Amino acid sequence: MTEPISVLIVDDHPVVRRGLRVLLEVQDGIEVAGEAGDGATALALTAELTPDVVLLDLKLPGMDGVAVLTELKAAGRKARVLVLTSATEPASASLALRSGAAGVVYKDVDPDALVRAIRSVHDGHLLLAPEAAGSLVRTTSGWNPAAGLDALTSREREVLAEIAKGRSNREIARALTVSEKTVKAHVSSVLAKLGVQDRTQAALVAVRHERGG
Repeated sequence: MTEPISVLIVDDHPVVRRGLRVLLEVQDGIEVAGEAGDGATALALTAELTPDVVLLDLKLPGMDGVAVLTELKAAGRKARVLVLTSATEPASASLALRSGAAGVVYKDVDPDALVRAIRSVHDGHLLLAPEAAGSLVRTTSGWNPAAGLDALTSREREVLAEIAKGRSNREIARALTVSEKTVKAHVSSVLAKLGVQDRTQAALVAVRHERGG
């Protein structure tokens, strides 16, 4: 039997937390590890409960979601973070991605789509709501994904696919059976050809291309 995906729900509204708990507890292969109503509690429970996925609101009292992400990353927590936020915050959502979130969805998301998103980030994928993707992409001047993708070699496309899964250079090297130094060179070439500034934006190109966007 495969272990269920354990999820920590972080939102400052008790009604929202209750609704999410009710939704997730009836899903096969998902269990709710716990709930937190603020950032400090989220950090403490992530350390204590070691959930697989943290479902994180960005607007939290005291310590906001981006600060929580920064602390989780600094502490080396392995939990994948799926940001669940309002559609009026695309800029904050893109900042969350840069701070280590594995995905961003908005609170008007279809319940079934939210469940799929949780499973997707747990499986190692990067998941972006279209509005968040648009906001992040707009920060890159001269962004031309079609031309950039066409310029990639077959090996660079493989590397880009691995980047989109959220994998590190070491993990990519292992997957493609090449040296980490070679991967680093490929990553630099991919970023240059796509005209993007970092791995998150490169992953965005891959995700949008896969969706035909």
